Amino acid sequence: MHEAPIIDLGGFRLDLSIVIMLVVTCAIVFIVAKLATRNLSVENPGKLQNFLEWAAEFVRNMISSTMDWKKGKPFLSLAMTMIMFIFVANMLGLLFGVVTEYTDADKAKIFGKEIISVTEVLHEQHEKHPGEEAHAEVAWWKSPTADVSVTMGLALLVFLLSHGLGLFKNTKNYLKHYVQPYPLFLPINLIEQLSKLVTHGVRLFANIFAGEVLISTIMTLAKASAMGAIFSVPLLMVWDGFSIFVGAIQAFVFVILMMVYISQNLETHDEH
Repeated sequence: MHEAPIIDLGGFRLDLSIVIMLVVTCAIVFIVAKLATRNLSVENPGKLQNFLEWAAEFVRNMISSTMDWKKGKPFLSLAMTMIMFIFVANMLGLLFGVVTEYTDADKAKIFGKEIISVTEVLHEQHEKHPGEEAHAEVAWWKSPTADVSVTMGLALLVFLLSHGLGLFKNTKNYLKHYVQPYPLFLPINLIEQLSKLVTHGVRLFANIFAGEVLISTIMTLAKASAMGAIFSVPLLMVWDGFSIFVGAIQAFVFVILMMVYISQNLETHDEH
């Protein structure tokens, strides 16, 4: 696997590839939304407008399946933004990759900052194999959702939002839920909520990361020999097609679970 371009910024280890890819994802989502709503027309809607209307109706049905539409309507923009963001983020790693190779630790710098991950690998290789040339490959372009910190950040955002809404808009029933059916169940109910947070983020990360690992493996096969290059082309085409399907499904799953969690905290818990 390729290394991540990590630098030290104020005592924090910052992965520049994640920062870059998050900016790219946000830019793509903003541009698509802007183009789709630029020239709205009732009589002659454009293709992007038709797509946006279809997507809005699809998301509306998702929300309606988890709660009453009157309660769910305020979350339409949130759900639309989230599903577009995650889908685009899932797709970015399928397009192409940008990889740079370093053999000299002194040259492993960007913006005057040392790329810590590269220097650590080069020094480790020099210690294990003194006298041999060390090298490290850094991936700058990948799906941001293939990083657990991103998916857990999204899951944490949903966690805080859903529980904040439950606490402030449904206070009595929200707090009562934690001691049902008996007060002794309080620790179990707390663990249940924390497990939802973890599984919500890890599920998305694991599926996208596994896909990128396999793509990297196929690309390694292509470099191995001429025969490997021939076989890697159909394999890559098939896997990219499957990855598009998986990326779309994972975006749907993440958002539908988000709406389920919000609904659970906004609704009464008498039946639980």
